[in-house]
Amino acid sequence: MPNATALSPSIRCATPADLGALTDLVNRAYQVEAFFVEGDRTTPDEVRALAEAGKFLVLDAGGELAAAVYVRPEADADAEPGAGPVAGSFGMLSVAPELQGRGLGKRMIAVAEAMCAAMGCATVGVRVVNVREELPPFYRRLGYRETGTIPFTDPRVRQPCHFIEMKKALGAQA
Repeated sequence: MPNATALSPSIRCATPADLGALTDLVNRAYQVEAFFVEGDRTTPDEVRALAEAGKFLVLDAGGELAAAVYVRPEADADAEPGAGPVAGSFGMLSVAPELQGRGLGKRMIAVAEAMCAAMGCATVGVRVVNVREELPPFYRRLGYRETGTIPFTDPRVRQPCHFIEMKKALGAQA
């Protein structure tokens, strides 16, 4: 269990040595979603595959992971062909349950946004599941706006749900 007083001021990219702890952190943080989806949020194999396509940023607290977020550039459907990575996205935002409510999630989002901006992205997006009703207002306060919905196709769902896609222009005031 991470110690809140030992939080490092730096956030780093995850390494292969973090795979187990990162998977555990994500699964512990996402236990809040057990009311609508069964089982763990992720697996070591999924985390490994995602890390090959993007980056996991982690906050280390006394040798244990306190928070993490997955970041990657992606094509923007509205972009001109050949424009490069004008859009970024983040997901799997995870904060150790015992450290939630202390601003670590906002801190990880800010670093994810900065990373996307450094990659040349003009926008950053996130998907939230509609049954987590507290999430859209949280992201709206950070400057994100709803841009559409897509199906939530995980076969383990316990109730109907969908993703809300949200996007923010980088450099915009929240």
